[in-house]
Amino acid sequence: MPDSFGPRSLTRPVQRGRDRLVGLWQHRYPTVAVTGMTGVGKTELVDHLCGRTSGATTESGSAVMERRVRRDRRLRGFRFRVVPGENAATRLGALDEVFHDDPVDGVLHVVANGLATGRRTAGTTGTAVVDREEQLARELEDWTVTSHRIASMAVRRSRPTWLVVVVTKADLFPDEVEEVVRSYSPGSGTPFGDRVDELRALAGAAKLSVDVLPACSHLDEETAAGRKQRDAYLAALEARMAQLSGHV
Repeated sequence: MPDSFGPRSLTRPVQRGRDRLVGLWQHRYPTVAVTGMTGVGKTELVDHLCGRTSGATTESGSAVMERRVRRDRRLRGFRFRVVPGENAATRLGALDEVFHDDPVDGVLHVVANGLATGRRTAGTTGTAVVDREEQLARELEDWTVTSHRIASMAVRRSRPTWLVVVVTKADLFPDEVEEVVRSYSPGSGTPFGDRVDELRALAGAAKLSVDVLPACSHLDEETAAGRKQRDAYLAALEARMAQLSGHV
């Protein structure tokens, strides 16, 4: 008969203690996948949310998954996983990681109203002139791939529980923000909105919360009014993420 005070008797309490610590960590720092095509400003948006921005324009087109952590004074925050936008093996591997191997709690899917920064072909640096309609088509194609990954995980597991479609570069269409946000929303009747409706139907509308919010990180023109509006957009996004994650 094993000693009641031996190592085996300690295994379950120790494991329970570890599980509680892991659960506390995950609640205080839920993981968030940041998806979207190249040039929409994923990394720059996350850097702003994490307070890491220096004011310089971020080079688009990272080929590897980037990781960021946001912490606040109450020891709460988010662990961001920025998925590469390029349609390459590294992107597919990152999508597998965040939607299968290590499921995230929430998703920020970033779009730019067809205004994503163009990138030169063959991996060369610098920007390129692109057609807005083509960029909108690429956005829809990118979202179709990503939404399928979200749906396939949501029907099998309890995560993710929320999705925020972030419409960036809002400073470039200030008089049309509400209309553009509506075009990306469920029930809008647009091709993108129809894909969102399909995702909600597959994942379960009650299970997967969906929001659409405007944002901008890099300002085309640095003005006091522009900075004020940018900060207001980011504050609204942060507040909604905190609500969705149970931080408030």
